[in-house]
Amino acid sequence: MSLPVIVVSAVLGLIAGAYARALAAGFDARPDAQSEARPEAQTDAQPEAGAEARCDANSEARPWEEPDPGPEVWSEAQSGARGGVEPGGRRAEVVRAFAAAVRAVPLPRPPYLLEGATALAAALAAWGIHDGWVLAAWAYAVPVGAALTEIDRRTWLLPDAITLLSYPILLVLLAPSGRLVPALVSGCALGAVYAVLWLIRPTGLGLGDVKLAGLIGLLTGALGAQSVVVAGMAGQVLGALYAVGLLMTHRATRTTEFPFGPFMIAGALFALCLINWA
Repeated sequence: MSLPVIVVSAVLGLIAGAYARALAAGFDARPDAQSEARPEAQTDAQPEAGAEARCDANSEARPWEEPDPGPEVWSEAQSGARGGVEPGGRRAEVVRAFAAAVRAVPLPRPPYLLEGATALAAALAAWGIHDGWVLAAWAYAVPVGAALTEIDRRTWLLPDAITLLSYPILLVLLAPSGRLVPALVSGCALGAVYAVLWLIRPTGLGLGDVKLAGLIGLLTGALGAQSVVVAGMAGQVLGALYAVGLLMTHRATRTTEFPFGPFMIAGALFALCLINWA
């Protein structure tokens, strides 16, 4: 693509990133989402001295606040959501999130990481993809991937309202490209691989990750079989490197879990970069 098209794509990606941030902000963050470990990985931790007294003081000072439901309640509420099935309360949250995105002012906000990454991904897609319909599919997927990355990071949730809705949209966009069949085969193959991984260790992956894998297979399958393999392997390698980093910095144990969706999406972007450099 020409330089003006790449620049316009980057600008549109910057705007789309702002909408992606607004959509992600509509989903409530888990109480423990800012920590590296899940609550069950912290069972041996001792409460900070004076914490109980502070909690009692806070409850007396702010009687109007509802008490924290506790990790057990959150775990039960989130267990279905992590697999991609929103409980009743999650449906209202999804509607609220989409409404917030529609009303959002598309201006980047500090620290600008999500918007910048979306702009870069859009520019890479415009640079390396020459088929108009495949590019259209990636143009849709870039802000969606940005939103899913932020949502999964904050909530450990990959909502069906985004992942499942993206399947028919991508199929419609890819159909005129002549790459629909290899894209379908790749989507089924990568989804099947992640389904097997989920069956082997369901605590390590969620059904939402399996559904995301199918979408990544569709997108990278339209670029070629090599891109599918690279995307699948890169996601695993990036996740493994992150886990090793946590272990080396003593911020996690071997049983610590973390959202895997962002690494899967990063693997797809790595495959996109590969076709640009090839």
